[in-house]
Amino acid sequence: MFNHTMEKRSLSGRVARLLAVAVLALGAAGAHAGIANTKHNLGANNAANENYMTTGTTEICVFCHTPHASNTNVKAPLWNKPVAAGSSYTTYTTAVSATIDGSVDMSGISLACLSCHDGTQAMDTMINKPGSGGYAAGGSVISGGVWTGTRQDGSGKMINAADFISMLGTDLTNDHPVGIQYCGGGVSTGGASTTAASSGSCRDGDFNAPQDGLIGGHRAWWVDTSVGTAGTRQKTDMILYARAPTLTGDATSGQHQPFVECASCHDPHSENATFLRIPNTQSAVCLACHNK
Repeated sequence: MFNHTMEKRSLSGRVARLLAVAVLALGAAGAHAGIANTKHNLGANNAANENYMTTGTTEICVFCHTPHASNTNVKAPLWNKPVAAGSSYTTYTTAVSATIDGSVDMSGISLACLSCHDGTQAMDTMINKPGSGGYAAGGSVISGGVWTGTRQDGSGKMINAADFISMLGTDLTNDHPVGIQYCGGGVSTGGASTTAASSGSCRDGDFNAPQDGLIGGHRAWWVDTSVGTAGTRQKTDMILYARAPTLTGDATSGQHQPFVECASCHDPHSENATFLRIPNTQSAVCLACHNK
């Protein structure tokens, strides 16, 4: 009886472990399927994309990220592309709208997005290509890569086609401002040191106040959405990014302030339409920040 009982317990334990492994495997597969089934999978295994490589590589992440020898001049995780200087872009300023205020600093994470979306270089331009011996500090394209699709020019440079406008170009005056202070010129108070982050209320009441907190010992900002837990920064919140602008005659000059970037509204790994952090049902993305 003892041996029989122990045998049944052992069998049930093995079954439980196998089920646990299966659940983990399915979870991992589901997570992998997220980016694999989006337009940001440019590899040869995504024929459903408008643009993809028919040959060259089946890798997905390598088009943007590399575990080694990444571009440290751009503020994006392990970025695998050269980027243009911020001065290459004409931004949305007071010349476009008299109501816009706040300093513009085109040196942040938006340059990572624009390294494809400005249409100036092929989407497979990489610093560290797949496999061994593919490093090129200035970037180079994959050998043998063949592009397909109507939203690239035949060499992998993004273009607009029909009613799609994902190629933004270098003139951003008709696009939502990026690299600009949130809150209509920033938040109202803060420490004098560039290592101290500003906090307080928005200077412009047309914006919802951002949340802020210390993450990894550094001040971070975000705008809470109705998705997830309030008061805790999550990928479904509108993420803001730190800059320390020099502002002549302004008491907050040299203080870190929250800035709006492409990735404030877009999560490149999201499965939402146009990679928005949350669905824009009833303008939820717009109204998360704009108090209208």
